[in-house]
Amino acid sequence: MRTRTTVRAAGALALLTLTGCGAADMTEQASPYAAAEGTKTVTLSVQSWVGAQANVAVARYLLEHELGYRVDTVQIDEVPAWDALSQGRVDALLEDWGHPEEEQRYVEEKKTIARGGDLGVTGHIGWFVPTYFAEAHPDVTDWKNLDKYADRLRTAESGSKGQLLDGSPSYVTNDKALVKNLDLDYQVVFAGSEAAQITQIKQFAKEKKPFLTYWYKPQWLFEKVPMTEVKLPAYKEGCDADPKKVACAYPHTPLQKYLNADFAEKGGKAAAFLKNFRWTTEAQNDVALMIAEQKLSPEEAAEKWVKANERVWRAWLPR
Repeated sequence: MRTRTTVRAAGALALLTLTGCGAADMTEQASPYAAAEGTKTVTLSVQSWVGAQANVAVARYLLEHELGYRVDTVQIDEVPAWDALSQGRVDALLEDWGHPEEEQRYVEEKKTIARGGDLGVTGHIGWFVPTYFAEAHPDVTDWKNLDKYADRLRTAESGSKGQLLDGSPSYVTNDKALVKNLDLDYQVVFAGSEAAQITQIKQFAKEKKPFLTYWYKPQWLFEKVPMTEVKLPAYKEGCDADPKKVACAYPHTPLQKYLNADFAEKGGKAAAFLKNFRWTTEAQNDVALMIAEQKLSPEEAAEKWVKANERVWRAWLPR
């Protein structure tokens, strides 16, 4: 996962800095980028969910192997990433799920961050139940019938209410407001990270137990655990403007890239490449699946994808 503050919690499949810098402390690290044409070091922000890791892995591999840059990566949550990007502590953020307040502040007003264009992937957050449960109880896919199944979805963590499983509180999530405003007999329970949430979902599926979870597309887990979306009240522009009054579904969000403004202007071929970087949901899922399920390192997954898709990435290289 993500629009205002991201669930979007996806994350303990952490991608740590793979260069000599080690895991970076964002309170101290400054980007090695020197705001000059020809600089050969780039710092990329990487979010904790595996789709974002896939973006960075492929971008990094090509920056290093095709353009001759050194690439540092810094794992940082979504909203703090905007601060780091504005201050030049990182040069690029490759997957943002929509943070209008930060965009207004840094892009429109301070002009310290520049738009980097579409990633090419459309994200969507929603509530999902396992398909095996939806097939047995088709009416569960309408939010109006969820209370009927609250007893079946109780856990030790949710107490007397049904459980709505979320990932990380740092992701874009309206779930607490949705439960309250739709007057549902459910308790939002945070797993803490994407990895922890995946572990819980897989365990439920192994035991063929019903569950209701906050989840998002694109995400490779759908290939392993088929899930069916629960229809929430239809999304309309502005229906989520007030976080406390949200009572509608999440939107479909074209995921965006953002660059530090100085880097966007003076970052040479690296900046041009990152602006050109645009791939499909299927491509991102391919790399994410290699990292998360096949246990390849991000670099190994990126190398495998790059070798098989030269016609795609050649178009990203600056001419």
